[in-house]
Amino acid sequence: MEPSLQKPTMSCDSGLVERNIAGADPEGMWDSGAVDPPEEEGRTFMQVLSEKYSPENFPYRRGPGMGVVVVPTLPQGSPMKDRLNLPSVLVLAGCGISHAGEQREIAAFCAHVMELDLSHNKLQDWHEISKIVSNIPNLDFLNLSSNPLSEVVLEPSGAKAFARVRRLVLNNTQVSWNTVLVLTREMPELEELFLCLNEYTTVSACTVPCPTLRLLHITDNNLQDWAEVRKIGPMFPGLETLVMSNCNLSSIQDSEDMLRRLFPNLRSINLHNSGLNRWEDIEKLNQFPKLEDVRLQGIPLLQTYTNTERRSLMVAHLPSVSSLNGSVVTDGEREDSERFFIRYHVDYPEEELPYRYHCLVTKYGKLEPLAEIDLRPRCHAKVEVHCEDKVAEVSIRLDQTVAELKKQLKTVVQLSANQMRLYYIDKESVFGPEEMKYHTRALHSYSIQDGDELLVVPKAGRGTTTTVKPLSNLNSKTLTPPP
Repeated sequence: MEPSLQKPTMSCDSGLVERNIAGADPEGMWDSGAVDPPEEEGRTFMQVLSEKYSPENFPYRRGPGMGVVVVPTLPQGSPMKDRLNLPSVLVLAGCGISHAGEQREIAAFCAHVMELDLSHNKLQDWHEISKIVSNIPNLDFLNLSSNPLSEVVLEPSGAKAFARVRRLVLNNTQVSWNTVLVLTREMPELEELFLCLNEYTTVSACTVPCPTLRLLHITDNNLQDWAEVRKIGPMFPGLETLVMSNCNLSSIQDSEDMLRRLFPNLRSINLHNSGLNRWEDIEKLNQFPKLEDVRLQGIPLLQTYTNTERRSLMVAHLPSVSSLNGSVVTDGEREDSERFFIRYHVDYPEEELPYRYHCLVTKYGKLEPLAEIDLRPRCHAKVEVHCEDKVAEVSIRLDQTVAELKKQLKTVVQLSANQMRLYYIDKESVFGPEEMKYHTRALHSYSIQDGDELLVVPKAGRGTTTTVKPLSNLNSKTLTPPP
């Protein structure tokens, strides 16, 4: 029987490309020793879209963002199906896309699409990307992460296709900063821009600002010099959130007046794992007039402090910040932190006191160090053990039981545990000795203190009495052993 031939199929769900070629090579031309199989060519946007969202692979679903696109008349010879179940959010990540495909088909099927993920594909031509974007009129979000765009030039005419996009992700594309400037000039509605993992060491100054941008993610680059970060302010004057963690920024080098004008609308800044190592750099953040959220973890400055010291000193240094490292700063925490700040610096030489210290002393006055009170339960006590005419000072653990204490005292009084009766004598009590007859009772429940006394009395024979001699001016007490 001849092997059945199966048409190669492709799925890009979960970002993977899978091919079923079982039986597709009946003559064995791709087997080892035969000619090499041809390299897989890039696929078009419309090919991938047709296969992933066909009724067979993506059944019709009801709900927000779901839609059925029916195109009864397609160009003659078009491989497209006349029906696709397309949601308004398209995820085509890792599908090997390198070209747009037929633009009329993109326009026919994608008029309602609002979000498009094309990350981890083979797009390396801005012209092809522009053909896709220009035919999706309602596109709001576009993700081009991890496409090889480092050597590609974007012409201003091609950037006009992105005019309606408000959120653009270009992470790990190595796209040049000049290309970023071309895009921002032609995107009058751009609000969020992601430029992470692009190996930037410098930033090019711009002549045409982008006033609409509110959020800039530029983490995992190498912007060590504040002179480069300074260029971002005039480029995006409306910027509210700046995320630049893991960028090795070494210091903030501008005057107070310059900083106030540099980021006039900045409300949130993330400098995690930067290279800041001076408190002066932290204080300069106060010059951003609207800053209220700061994230600063993993910086060299804070490595020598405890967790409590780090947060308290940071809160005290940033009086206008209402959120630190994702946690709300309450009024009570701020006051406690500011008082802690004064006491922390109380022994510093006058010439080493930070500017913030003098501001807080004006507010609270000079504060004395807090008294150190140890509220932990006592673990040990030194007691006097009396047995007949012998007296010994013994350190006992208060977390043990009466039975365990008797075992400890065996070598002290030379009696076995079942031969002794044990009494606790509290010097402050007027009730006399208290027999410790419950073997499982913990010693800490007796409130034993240093200097208290324990009396060990050898058990007498049946029917006899034992007299506890006075200790520490206590009244004597005659005890009769139980039968």
